[in-house]
Amino acid sequence: MKLRWLGHSAFEMISNAGLNILVDPFIQANPACPLKVDEVHPDVVCITHGHADHFGDVIEIARMNQNLVVITNYEISIYLQREGVNAVGINYGAFVKVGDVEIRMLKAEHTSSFDFEIDTKYAGNPASFLFSFDDDIKVFHAGDTGLFSDMKSVIGDIYKPDIAILPIGNIFTMDIREAAVAADWINPEYMIPMHYNSFPSIAQNPEELNKLVKNCKVLIPKVLENLKF
Repeated sequence: MKLRWLGHSAFEMISNAGLNILVDPFIQANPACPLKVDEVHPDVVCITHGHADHFGDVIEIARMNQNLVVITNYEISIYLQREGVNAVGINYGAFVKVGDVEIRMLKAEHTSSFDFEIDTKYAGNPASFLFSFDDDIKVFHAGDTGLFSDMKSVIGDIYKPDIAILPIGNIFTMDIREAAVAADWINPEYMIPMHYNSFPSIAQNPEELNKLVKNCKVLIPKVLENLKF
């Protein structure tokens, strides 16, 4: 499995069979991402919640790829279906299998709205995702979240991801200290930080994680750096 950070919370994952998954496709307006929308080629897009910096460019991406499948919560799926997008709505605990990857929606503690609309509208519950690849690698993308006890009792104890991608930016999500606690609770082999340094309000030094995380190895990729697991 290959993984690439596109800045902010956007991640690209490619399975051994070549399935390209893009999480939170914030590309065009993402100051940390040097790519253009037509330079990403996902087969599947997963959206954690409705905020503009996570909903991103999904509609434009879908218009360039009629075979794209979008997996998100029910409310966002209805919004996208009305825009002609092939969207599948699921909820906490449910999963869908796409190609050689099982995609399960889990909880996140955050808010969710279509904040890019003139009258901000409710966009369902925020979510995280667990991706189970056919080589037995499990990747947990936490979405935007604060620390909550399910990270230990459900995500860590039941699902046991090998890689945990966790926000550290503060203001809208966990800060570095809470993310370090989350990493120790989840107890993956690797922890990867996200949702930081894209904007001045969420400026952080991810190297501080190396002093705080006890139970796993911290990986701090550069934007567009490819990691292989």
